[in-house]
Amino acid sequence: MRLVIARCTVDYDGRLTAHLPTAIRLIMVKADGCVAIHADGGAYKPLNWMNAPNRLREEEGTWTVTNPKGEKLTIAMEEVLADSDHDLGIDPGLQKDGVESHLQELLAANPGALRHGFRLVRREYPTDIGPVDLLCRDDEGNAFAVEIKRRGEIDGVEQLTRYLDFLNRDPTLRPVRGVFAAQEIKPQAKVLATDRDIDWVVVDYDELRGIESDELRLF
Repeated sequence: MRLVIARCTVDYDGRLTAHLPTAIRLIMVKADGCVAIHADGGAYKPLNWMNAPNRLREEEGTWTVTNPKGEKLTIAMEEVLADSDHDLGIDPGLQKDGVESHLQELLAANPGALRHGFRLVRREYPTDIGPVDLLCRDDEGNAFAVEIKRRGEIDGVEQLTRYLDFLNRDPTLRPVRGVFAAQEIKPQAKVLATDRDIDWVVVDYDELRGIESDELRLF
């Protein structure tokens, strides 16, 4: 990972346009090619970013990041205060909590709960950036990557997007579509998933476990 602290301006041109005026920021370049610009506030979310795959071109005073979708991120360096590289090694991945892990087990055993005709190819399907929760195929043989969360938020959709970028480089799999599954999915995550042509499914944990709901039903 490369970490650069610099006084800079940032301009994004793609699905919309955005401008960050001059300020001191942290620029993070990950081994997978992801470029993210952070401020010293705003919790964990970057101010702007470009996910892999992309191309970073460094010229004197300017970094330009482009991707196959036609998006462009231009970072104008006014002053570089620090520039360092760090080898983080292989990450073991996120350890899922009990409910999330059990959801994955239940859906692996019954992928048809996500979509009629789904069959499991492999659980924890490996990619260079971490394992995909489930890899499934439908009745027509189409491949689907499934990301499972207890609570579905934007970060989960971003994670699935990165997995899909990698999986669709494999000619034996592509085209691979995505399914984002969770007990609860935030409205913003639903909008982002739909925008990226990713299906989303709200799953009932108790129903998957065979526990009937205590809510009254007409039928």
